[in-house]
Amino acid sequence: MANFQSIILDHLNIGVTDIVRSTSFYQAALSPLGIQKFFDIDASRSESKQQIVGFGKENDRPVFWLIDKQPVGGHTHIAFAAASREQVDSFYLAAIKAGGIDNGQSGIRYYHPNYYGAFVLDPDGINVEAVCHS
Repeated sequence: MANFQSIILDHLNIGVTDIVRSTSFYQAALSPLGIQKFFDIDASRSESKQQIVGFGKENDRPVFWLIDKQPVGGHTHIAFAAASREQVDSFYLAAIKAGGIDNGQSGIRYYHPNYYGAFVLDPDGINVEAVCHS
């Protein structure tokens, strides 16, 4: 089986319609995965001239960025790595509590025998997942 811990992306930006609402949602939903907000850059200081917020893991760098007042991409799906099935469950509960919409409760998926994931829709309807491969 392939090594599911390999990284192929350096970072990812997504457009959101309301940075305050989305930041609050992602702070709550990603906290169980050890992902936290690192940067909050005012529009006057950003190259895009929009407020941007960056998330990452402790002692690392932001790899997931929210860009305010941007079009939301159709059929966008983001899957965050979880270290355990318990983290997947905690992500799901935190995301729902933060206003996410159920898009698939925690459980085994058909992708491979140990694919354990949970899906929620964020405030803009983006399909967000936490997944554990063991």
